[in-house]
Amino acid sequence: MNENEKIKEIVKYLFEAGQLSEVKRGGDLLLGIDNPQTVAEHSFRAGVVGYFIGKLEGINAEKVALIALFNDMHESRIGDLHKIAQRYVDQNKAEKNAFEEQAGKLPDGIKKELIANFHSLQSDKTPEGVAARDADLIENALQYKEYLEKGHKEAQNWINNVRKLVKTKAAKQMVNAIEKTDSHSWWKGLKKIER
Repeated sequence: MNENEKIKEIVKYLFEAGQLSEVKRGGDLLLGIDNPQTVAEHSFRAGVVGYFIGKLEGINAEKVALIALFNDMHESRIGDLHKIAQRYVDQNKAEKNAFEEQAGKLPDGIKKELIANFHSLQSDKTPEGVAARDADLIENALQYKEYLEKGHKEAQNWINNVRKLVKTKAAKQMVNAIEKTDSHSWWKGLKKIER
């Protein structure tokens, strides 16, 4: 593949990544959320969460963030399947096929890294993969806490499920803190009040 072909394939991949801003989260739709989170929004915050989990766990935080950021790329092709849809579809096979096909035309070094990262998250065999999976789950807990505060009582069920699934010490601590923290607390005290 010559340099122009490499760039063209990367640009096509980037356009496809942009499609994630159009894909709504399936679980949000089940809850009846009026303006569901997009996969792009989820992926961005999952990458940020991954960085912090990596730092707290003393592992390669940049790799955790990268894995979490790219984790749901396949959803531009297959959508975000909620848990009920997953009863009828072999989700792991569909995700693997879509992800590998997407990365397949990228330059070799990039392709190999992205696919290896994807497999590390799917298999739970590397500390970074486990942490990235936790980052994905913690982002869900953050989002569902925000929905809970907006009156969507069923969102608590998602938070409860996250608590059961996370594996790292940092993620377990985060779930506890998420439940005890007002999602608006970050800005309280920052407002400038003038007389």
